[in-house]
Amino acid sequence: MYKVICVLIVIINIININCRAISAKSAILIDSKSGRVIFQHNSCEKMPMASTTKIMTGLIACESKHLDDVVKASPFASGTEGSSLWLKPGEAQTLENLVYGLMLKSGNDAAVAIAEHLGGNVDAFALLMNEKAKKLGAKNTHFENPHGLDSEEHYTTAHDLAIIAREAMKIKEFRKNVSTKTYSIPMQGEKWDRALKNHNKLLWQYEGCTGIKTGFTKKSGRCLVSSAKKGNEEYICVTLNAPDDWNDHTYLLNYGFDNFETKNVIKKGARATTVVYDKKHNRKVNLLYADNFDIAVKNDDVITTRIETGKIKYPAKRGSVAGYGYVYCNGEEVSKIPLITQKSIRKMTVIEKIRFILSKIRL
Repeated sequence: MYKVICVLIVIINIININCRAISAKSAILIDSKSGRVIFQHNSCEKMPMASTTKIMTGLIACESKHLDDVVKASPFASGTEGSSLWLKPGEAQTLENLVYGLMLKSGNDAAVAIAEHLGGNVDAFALLMNEKAKKLGAKNTHFENPHGLDSEEHYTTAHDLAIIAREAMKIKEFRKNVSTKTYSIPMQGEKWDRALKNHNKLLWQYEGCTGIKTGFTKKSGRCLVSSAKKGNEEYICVTLNAPDDWNDHTYLLNYGFDNFETKNVIKKGARATTVVYDKKHNRKVNLLYADNFDIAVKNDDVITTRIETGKIKYPAKRGSVAGYGYVYCNGEEVSKIPLITQKSIRKMTVIEKIRFILSKIRL
């Protein structure tokens, strides 16, 4: 019992040290590759998130595959309050330029122009944002606008925002955008361009920083979502209402890189198992892992896997899902990888059946 009490005291002290080391009211650090939570503090508390809202706006825009579209700013968009690109009513910009203005300069007018172009209007676009959040498993998030200006029913959690940011960083165009330090877009009617400088100081201050987005209103306080990559490791950090956010992120990102190492658990295309799909004729097929799986681990972490297959219905094309591989870290499920057939499966022809019967007779 004494040893148990000593261990609990050590754990409590570690938690207290971590909580005192950051200024954020809510924070989380996750492994970008697996989504594993490395550190969290009040990470499921619903809070306003200011312009980090624009991560979802940018995600939807980049995912739309319409970045070459030409968008005309409406009078409503150009008149949006707060941080701005100073879009003129009727000004035409590519959707790509607007996303740069959205993420680097935090243009609220760009956010509305994007929302109107892709959703028809702000309210309809908010529905798209909420549908996407639900699909990603961000259950404690609700959007009312594409920019993050204060609204009573506009909120998220550090945990949900990390999920959204992780998904966004899977998109090549989004990743390129948020890692860009400076960018220029045309200024209609002028001889000069708009010069944009990314508000995310960590791009200059933290080695390996790859993004993502700042935010601030009086109600939300300072909000920041960052990501950093060194070698095969990448972490995403979220802080909400953090007076000392730059130092919070430096501390938490360092904690990840100093204490964890990313390891490959499953290789895409590796054989997971072999299953018999036709017992009568002893016909088999190899099942392969459909994806890679990497995870950040400490020395004492225990990683285990389990395979679950179902009855294979055929005929079936090559690459058909026929089961799942489950990955566990310290007994907790952290991933579910589809298992796919290595080859197409079809019914036996009459000739093949005759050959099978003859082979049994010879035996």
